[in-house]
Amino acid sequence: FPIAMCNTIMASGMAALSSMIEKGKSHRDAVAAMFKENRQVIFTGNGYAKEWPAEAYKRGLPNLNTTPLAITHFNTVKAKNLFKEMGIFTPEECDARAEVMWENYVTTLSIEANTLISMIDTSIWPACLTDLATYKTMPKLVGERQKVYTAIQTETTKLKDLLKKRPAKDIKADAKYLCDKVKPQMGAVRAVVDKAEGLLDKEVYPYPTYEDLIYSHHS
Repeated sequence: FPIAMCNTIMASGMAALSSMIEKGKSHRDAVAAMFKENRQVIFTGNGYAKEWPAEAYKRGLPNLNTTPLAITHFNTVKAKNLFKEMGIFTPEECDARAEVMWENYVTTLSIEANTLISMIDTSIWPACLTDLATYKTMPKLVGERQKVYTAIQTETTKLKDLLKKRPAKDIKADAKYLCDKVKPQMGAVRAVVDKAEGLLDKEVYPYPTYEDLIYSHHS
């Protein structure tokens, strides 16, 4: 699918160029006209640097950096006309594909959020309690464990509360809510769990660590 989109973009550009040539422009003048019209999209710096999105905004270029934003533009009138002109999709097929993308995004993110909560409640939190119990007779060695472990519970509760407030009757609103509210909170939960991973006794940590995943085949 991504390759199909890239090919559509390329085909549309070549069709525009071909049209100018067929109407009498020389190859040089046609290319020069296309370059002049679209030069604002050319950036010769580091495309991964934070400066580029800011520069793109100044140039009036869209930055569809989330799935809901991208889906919203997939079946606009402009996009539908392009797909129809290139013989890729009919307008109805664009709408159908957009609907499938909305449903897929909502379903996937919902599963991920609920799976994360389940992993915390059934494995991470019990492991934290077990680890804390080993310091009962030596509380001075606990360090920041209690603070970090409590933060896991706090952030997970916030995630649960956010999931309860989902606008589930409107799939587009639900997708945007999951993207803008739920997903960042999932990141907050992960951040404290990652910190706890560095504190927990390896014997009680319930999941494979990155070290296990990367180097286990050497053992």
